[in-house]
Amino acid sequence: MLKQRIITASVLAPVVLCGVFLLPVMGFAIFFALVTLIGAWEWALLSGLKKPLHRLAFCFFVLVAIGISSWFYETGNDYFVLFPAVFVWLMAIFWICRYPGSGMWEKSAVRTLCGVLLLSAAWLSMVELKALESGDAWLLLILLIVWAADIGAYFSGKRWGRVKLAPHVSPGKTREGMYGGLVAVGLTVLAFSWWNELTFSSVVYLMLLSLVVGLVSVMGDLFESLLKRHAGVKDSGTILPGHGGVLDRIDSILAAAPLYYLGLTFLPIV
Repeated sequence: MLKQRIITASVLAPVVLCGVFLLPVMGFAIFFALVTLIGAWEWALLSGLKKPLHRLAFCFFVLVAIGISSWFYETGNDYFVLFPAVFVWLMAIFWICRYPGSGMWEKSAVRTLCGVLLLSAAWLSMVELKALESGDAWLLLILLIVWAADIGAYFSGKRWGRVKLAPHVSPGKTREGMYGGLVAVGLTVLAFSWWNELTFSSVVYLMLLSLVVGLVSVMGDLFESLLKRHAGVKDSGTILPGHGGVLDRIDSILAAAPLYYLGLTFLPIV
C-alpha cells in the first residue's frame, strides 16, 4: 500500500505544483474548480445521494456556489462565504468529539448543505491565495503544511503511536501521530520563513497560524472519516490508486484553506 501511495503521489504532486506555479489566477481557478467538482461527486455519495442524477445535481449546485463565491470575491464580500465555512468546521470538531453520539450531521440535507458550502469556500480561499502578492509562495505553503501534517502523522504514528486520537471515527490515528505531524509543520514553516527572509514577528504569527491550520487539517480528515463511516464506505472514490478518491486527498485542504487565508488577511504576516 505504501509503495502504491508513493507512486501515485510522485505523479500527482508535479501536476499540483504545475497548477500552482505555471497557471495564471484564472487558469488556476478553473483547474481547482475541476478538482473541486470531482470532490463534489464523491461528497454527494457521503451525503446519501446515491443515484447518478442526484450526484450530478449536487455537483451543479456546487458549481453554482462557486460562481456565487466568485461574485463575492469580486465585490470584496468574501467573508459571507469564509466565516460560515469556518463555523461549520468548528461544528464538525464538535461532532467528531461527540461521535458515536448523534448530531445534525446525520441528516442527509445537512451533509449536503455543508458540502456545498465547504467545497465552494475552499475553492474561493485557494483562488484568493493565488491572487495575493507572492501568492504562489503562500499557496505552496498551505500545501506543504497539509502534506507535512499528514506525512509527519503517518510516520510518527507508525513509530510511537499508542493513544488513539478518535477511536470511534478513525482507529488508526493517534495523538502521538498528530504531535509528530505538528512538529513537521513547525519545521516546514521555519524552513519557509528562512527561505523567504521573513521578519521575526512574521515568523511568530505564521508559526502560530500554521500550527492551528495543521491541527484543523487533521479535523478535516477526521470529519471525512466520520462521513465515510456513516455511509459505510472505506474511501470516497477509487480514482487515485493507494489514496482512494480526490476527496480523500483534499479533505484537509477543505478545512485548512479558509482559516489559513483569513489568518493571512488579519494577522501582520503578508
